[in-house]
Amino acid sequence: MMEPSKHHQRHQNKTKKKWFLPLILSLLISTFLILLSVIVSSNSPSQRWHHHHRAPVPKEVVPRFVESKLKISPTSTHLVPRIAYLISGSMGDGESLKRTLKALYHPLNHYAVHLDLEASSKERLDLANFVRNEPLFEKFGNVRTVVKANLVTYRGPTMVTNTLQAAAILLNEAQDWDWFINLSASDYPLVTQDDLLHTLSSIPRHLNFIEHTSDIGWKEYHRAKPVIIDPGLYSVNKSDVFWVSEKRNVPTAYKLFTGSAWMMLSRPFIEYCIWGWDNLPRIVLMYYANFLSSPEGYFHTVICNADEFRNTTVNHDLHFISWDNPPKQHPHFLTVDDYQKMVDSNAPFARKFGRNEPVLDKIDTELLGQNAVGYVPGRWFSQANSSITNKYSGIRNITDLRPGPGAERLGRLINGLLSAENFHANQCS
Repeated sequence: MMEPSKHHQRHQNKTKKKWFLPLILSLLISTFLILLSVIVSSNSPSQRWHHHHRAPVPKEVVPRFVESKLKISPTSTHLVPRIAYLISGSMGDGESLKRTLKALYHPLNHYAVHLDLEASSKERLDLANFVRNEPLFEKFGNVRTVVKANLVTYRGPTMVTNTLQAAAILLNEAQDWDWFINLSASDYPLVTQDDLLHTLSSIPRHLNFIEHTSDIGWKEYHRAKPVIIDPGLYSVNKSDVFWVSEKRNVPTAYKLFTGSAWMMLSRPFIEYCIWGWDNLPRIVLMYYANFLSSPEGYFHTVICNADEFRNTTVNHDLHFISWDNPPKQHPHFLTVDDYQKMVDSNAPFARKFGRNEPVLDKIDTELLGQNAVGYVPGRWFSQANSSITNKYSGIRNITDLRPGPGAERLGRLINGLLSAENFHANQCS
């Protein structure tokens, strides 16, 4: 029984030997041919040229943080700068706001006007109709009414949020301005817009005119440590801020600064406050939501804690303001007795004026050369009178300026500030 099995096994071994050797030979030949083809192709002239002459592929630099993609916007290259104004008021300020707007008007500039919710619906509607129907505003389209009014509490953070909203509107709807100036209906210009634009045309447009100091003194105990609540953040009825019993420590993540609530800020800095790509503006805004008189500290603290902007400050608010010594919560109302001091200050703006204060008529006549309907003529419109038959017959090239004595006064102020020996020492100190 064993013999057939052995015979069968010997037969299988012979069969394997027949096909195994040809398989090994074919594999060896195939491997040789593949290696030969690779060597030949790599040594060909075309391949050698491609290897040595192909352009290097640049490595893409992938930013580690998205913030590194965001940059400060460049300033404009216009020969004549443009200004974006916010003029705000409350109940009973409608007529004063119109008067200030006309005295400040220039076709190159942009304007946002706002009456807060304490003003009656009739007063706010009257302002909106005035802006809509005034022929000069209609022609140039550069005056905007904040239709959805805010409730603004004096000394509260709602003053800051109202300013930020107006700045955002002007960024969105007007693309070509260089500085942002916040004013109230109780402010008034001491120079013409031709004077102001002429003087500003010769200075760097990244500068921020903001009075500030890190020496907060008594404000640390009376404003930084107390916690206040602004009802304007949640109520439709206006009331004063109120205090809570707990106090808080002074921040350690950033340094507090304080100063004037009135300022002229560059467009790049305003963009930074609105966009806040490193989150500092939002963090500081949250802190100042419970800070008494936050308009006197928010922008100052942001600009002096931002590396990109702390060296752009000019320590002046461009205002003449008459204070008690030491200053109280409110400045004095200005009268004719203050006229010469206003002029001698060389400042382009003054506050605080009462409604229909007689000294305003003196400013109109002697400093601004205002016409019968309240506009201040310049080279762009020597007869800015909306009641004439052909309303725009006198309009010329709006970039032509006619600076006067106000430009000389303002020039002395600006040049003195920028050339002072302690200019850099006064920046965010």
